[in-house]
Amino acid sequence: MTILVVSGTGTEIGKTVVTAAVAAAARGCRVAVLKPAQTGLRPGEPGDASEVVRLAGGHVTAVELARFPEPLAPATAARRAGLAPVRPYEVAEAAEKLATEHDLVLVEGAGGLLVRFDDEGATLADAARLLAAPVLVVAQAGLGTLNVTALTAEALRARGLTCLGVVVGSMPAEPDLAARCNVDDLPVAAGAPLLGAVPAGAGALAPADFRARAASWLAPELGGVRTWTTGG
Repeated sequence: MTILVVSGTGTEIGKTVVTAAVAAAARGCRVAVLKPAQTGLRPGEPGDASEVVRLAGGHVTAVELARFPEPLAPATAARRAGLAPVRPYEVAEAAEKLATEHDLVLVEGAGGLLVRFDDEGATLADAARLLAAPVLVVAQAGLGTLNVTALTAEALRARGLTCLGVVVGSMPAEPDLAARCNVDDLPVAAGAPLLGAVPAGAGALAPADFRARAASWLAPELGGVRTWTTGG
């Protein structure tokens, strides 16, 4: 698994922190994080890729293909800014080039799997298909997550893509009943294993603490040490 695509079931669910945790757990590896489209930031402001480097460490290379100032879907943000959109083949070419120089390339999407990159309807799924890369789905912990996770997994299957597994992007310190039950139910909804749960607020940890703890949040398939079974 040289290239792994990381997609959320929506926005603001912990996708960047999960990407950082996977990068941090890849000790001894050369890791690159590729952000095809960063929206909502001006030039010079730190983006998601640089946040992964900050949390995960200096063994991570950050690459951003395009940046659009308004916090919108990439296609809309590009159009409103009068800038060229990101095309799936550009994402695939960049990831493949990084893979020649790194042991692991993490391609972090923007929002959900089918958010449009351009006005022709290209998405992160199209880039994943060009790469023949598995997709890691980052999901919410609580009520409502099963439906959007099932829809994301169904969209992957319809495109012949592999769902490597699901990671909960922000698990509350005191999960409610829905979040506790979802530990068991998310793998069923996704048709793929639960591969981790990152604690809420993990992104606010000191980087050294984040790196020391990252492996404890993830399953061995992602370089972690925790075996996730039914019942958590």
